[in-house]
Amino acid sequence: MVTMSVEDPGDDSPLLPEAVEAGTPGRLAHRQPITKPGSWDFFFLSRSQNLALGAALLFGCYSAVLIPAYFPLKKAIFNDPRPKNLVLFNRSASLLLDPCRPRWCLNRLKRLPCSEGLLDIPVFVQQDVPSSWDLPPPLGLRGSEEHLALALASLPQLGLPPSLRGEGGCRRCVVVGNGGVLHGSHLGAHIDQYDVIIRMNNAPVSGFERDAGSRTTVRLLYPEGAPHSGNEYRETTTVALVVFKSLDLDWLISVVTRRPLGFWSKLWFWREVVEDIPLTRESFRILHPEIIRRTGRVLQRYTLTRGKMVPTLGASAVVMALQVCDQVSLAGFGYDMQHPQSQLHYYEAVPMDAMKAQVGRPHLLTPRPSSMSPRLLSLQVVHDIGAEKLFLRDLVAAGATTDLTGAL
Repeated sequence: MVTMSVEDPGDDSPLLPEAVEAGTPGRLAHRQPITKPGSWDFFFLSRSQNLALGAALLFGCYSAVLIPAYFPLKKAIFNDPRPKNLVLFNRSASLLLDPCRPRWCLNRLKRLPCSEGLLDIPVFVQQDVPSSWDLPPPLGLRGSEEHLALALASLPQLGLPPSLRGEGGCRRCVVVGNGGVLHGSHLGAHIDQYDVIIRMNNAPVSGFERDAGSRTTVRLLYPEGAPHSGNEYRETTTVALVVFKSLDLDWLISVVTRRPLGFWSKLWFWREVVEDIPLTRESFRILHPEIIRRTGRVLQRYTLTRGKMVPTLGASAVVMALQVCDQVSLAGFGYDMQHPQSQLHYYEAVPMDAMKAQVGRPHLLTPRPSSMSPRLLSLQVVHDIGAEKLFLRDLVAAGATTDLTGAL
């Protein structure tokens, strides 16, 4: 510490301001310590101030390390201005520049030994087309005849909607899967250029337009999988119900007629269901169970599992697209098992490890037993993800479909 004092008023040195203010022309009343510029004493605060400053710095350091860990992965990557795979992005763009080729996928499908089982399948249930419901849902409609009659009576239009008829034109279709491989693809603008865009269940569009697009021609769903946000239906043409139980038809009647389900009926769903879908009556259809059954039959060629295996809505949507489209593309199908920490779904940060144990063997999906009646407890849906991947890979290899995201 350096101190200065005024000893002689006759000195040529000017008085310090402190001396002038104190009114002492000759001497300072006491020695006033003057801190040298640059001294560390200038930065020391009181004990309480030091504690507060230290706590603030410590909290800031912890926040800088921990807070980013709680942000969803999509927030960190979604704003990347570049596609994660420029080769696939450019290939998708060039595909749209080529003219649409009529009956392209059907001609290529004939190369596969399973092609006969994938041709001429009815898409939606109609009153004027007799069907044999020899199996219970979802492979048939046995035991649901009365519910079906009421549901069809509530629908003003049946059969293919205008968006799927393609009268006098060639139609390009894309089936958008939920896989994490779609994340960061920047294919949204490409997807929106297709004539028919098919999505499944509650896969979101709002907030994911850059990768998944914004339009939906057909959304296949069952009640527990229907999106709850009205925003997901804003640019949707058709909602097609996939019937897994008779109660699903009652739910469709409720949504179409705007008459709420009874309290006891709601209890039999294994998840809370949406009660209002902001679409007109003309927008609803019932997927023909023959789509599910035929897809399951084809998958038996690729699996060691025997019995009535139920395909996922993704595989069923692909078979549906083969019935109404001239060219079919797939986006968001397949799993990137080489990167276990990558995203399982394009819309959430669940890692691939969550699915790794299920790929290559049957995947059993069973509704919550505590909320199911004995009649519904028998509903056990078996998906073989590995078999479906082999099937879709064969479709791509034959040229019947095109894999836009490259995970098949």
